[in-house]
Order: sequence, then C-alpha cells, then structure tokens
Amino acid sequence: MPKHEIVNLTPHPVRIYHPDTPDRIGDLEQGLKCLIPPSGAVARLATIDLGTWRIIDGIPIEGVEYGHAHDLPPKRAGVHYVVSLALALGQQGRDDLLVPYSEIRNEDGTVVGCRVLAQVAG
Repeated sequence: MPKHEIVNLTPHPVRIYHPDTPDRIGDLEQGLKCLIPPSGAVARLATIDLGTWRIIDGIPIEGVEYGHAHDLPPKRAGVHYVVSLALALGQQGRDDLLVPYSEIRNEDGTVVGCRVLAQVAG
C-alpha cells in the first residue's frame, strides 16, 4: 500500500480528534488522535484588486477577483495538502487539497481542532 504524506500549509497546527470527542473541551489533549504541525509554508487565497466599482451610501465597493492560489505547490503523487476552506473552494479541480472539518472548540468557543479532514467535492 502506498504511503501518503499530509503537508499542513496553514499557519496553525491541525489537531485531529477522535470522532466521538465532545465539543467545548477543556483539555486539548483529550481525545487527540494526531497533530499535523505547520510546514512553515503558508498557501493563501490571493486576490486581485479591480478598483472601486461604485459607492453605496458613502461606502466604496471594491471589485475583487478571488480564486488564485498564492504559494500553493503543484500536485505531487502521494502528497495531500491541508489548506484553508477558502483556498480549497477556489481550487476545486485539485483533489489533493484537504480542509479541517467537524470542528472541535475549547471552553471559550475557539476552534482548536477537528474530527476529520475533508475534500471539497466538485
């Protein structure tokens, strides 16, 4: 069976918890299955500013083009990349991009991990 590598292209460690881990955990180690550290490279959704398109009630409305990837490596056999949902949605042709899914929050409501990784369908 081929070995797969998962590379975290977010600036944060990705904690994966067992599926039955409850939300609002106090101890970040409770139910932790694995931790994927940041790789040091961060892929982001790049934007192109198209200028001010109009003004509504004195508020400038900028035209912005989304969907371009910044610092996203090319596809490599056996390698999957953890990226933000926004970036994955802009790159739906890439079946090597994974996103955190089914979030786990701490007692303050801050997302600290997820139960699984997901691939954007489409």
